[in-house]
Amino acid sequence: MNHKYETCIKMLRQLVSDIQGAPYPSENFEPELYKIWYEHVQNAAVNCFEYLDDNFPQEKEVFDKTLNKIFK
Repeated sequence: MNHKYETCIKMLRQLVSDIQGAPYPSENFEPELYKIWYEHVQNAAVNCFEYLDDNFPQEKEVFDKTLNKIFK
């Protein structure tokens, strides 16, 4: 497998793992923990999007066209 795909898969798996680790809102919910988690996941998501934009520009165009068709 190509290095770009391996890196992309690794980043996406980490992002999914981070999302799954979200603090569960309960009676003992701590906003500070949520804020830390949220900032971490946002950073991971931005890194994924930037990597996809930089390394898969043709796929981005196809995906954008597909989304535009769906939301018309």
